[in-house]
Amino acid sequence: MSKRLGFFSRLLDQTDAAERYRLATEQIMHAERCGFDSAWIAQHHFHEGEGGLPAPFVFLAQAAARTSRIRLGTGIVTLPLELPVRVAEDAVVTDLMSGNRLEVGVGPGGNLTAFTAFGLDANDRHTLMDRNLELMRTAWSGGALPGGDRLYPSSPTLVDRIWQATFSVAGARRAGAAGDGLMLSRTQPRSPDAPKASLADIQIPMIDAYLEALPKGRPPRILASRTVFVADDAKEAMRFAETGLARLRHRLAATGNFSSGNLVGDLIAALDVHIGTPDEVVASLQAEKTLARATDLTVQVHSIDPPHPYILRSIELVAEKVAPALGWVKADDDGERRVA
Repeated sequence: MSKRLGFFSRLLDQTDAAERYRLATEQIMHAERCGFDSAWIAQHHFHEGEGGLPAPFVFLAQAAARTSRIRLGTGIVTLPLELPVRVAEDAVVTDLMSGNRLEVGVGPGGNLTAFTAFGLDANDRHTLMDRNLELMRTAWSGGALPGGDRLYPSSPTLVDRIWQATFSVAGARRAGAAGDGLMLSRTQPRSPDAPKASLADIQIPMIDAYLEALPKGRPPRILASRTVFVADDAKEAMRFAETGLARLRHRLAATGNFSSGNLVGDLIAALDVHIGTPDEVVASLQAEKTLARATDLTVQVHSIDPPHPYILRSIELVAEKVAPALGWVKADDDGERRVA
């Protein structure tokens, strides 16, 4: 099977929320026109600079109405903060309205302050994640819920379209044992013991653990998200990097994660950004050993976050020049390459 290609958005265009949603919808529509196999959106609560969307299924229902083929995914729903039966219900309705195009990525979440607002303890997030995910599986599988009720309406194949996001080998092993897809982040913090480790050094052991735990006969689903910004001109690409990464640098400096003096080149390396002309990005991605093991490459422009027209152009260049060099084959216009 050829590698599948996805577009990912955190809905971070530099405008108000309503316009962010409109632009992200246009970007997904453009990705479909360019032949992308999937589009993914992130859920974030409260922090405007981290992500622009707290209600992913509401947004995906709109995206479904404006598209016809591209698969639509959550990357991710912060499952410990949710009522799992309500997630199951919203996902089913979205899936039915989209013609069974929904993919459901879930994870424990990284914004720990949000747990307080939801009346929860962030220290319980992994326990909550496991419990809520199990209840969601039961609901989608048609099992009896606490009290004896069963989910209506139903979409039983959703249980085969779960993806788990994780930063750890143990998390990857759990995803594999469950037969779920594995979602790998665009970048990961380096351990103080190995500050110069490559992203592959961190993520390939996760892939190995996932594959070892995967039930026999279960096809692997390994999605590698990467920051990819492609432009017609390298200087133009770097100009947007200087603007976008400066915003990130100041935000990280405020939390003590980066000094405010970091150069753009330092941040590009530290955050595993692939940027430049198509030839430059192809070379950069080909050197990334993790991608050879992935079934799905999903590209996002965060943390560059260029203006909307340049996101559209980057989508075009990825589909026309970058992804084919990495083994992606565009599906027929009337065909659909299923992720699950």
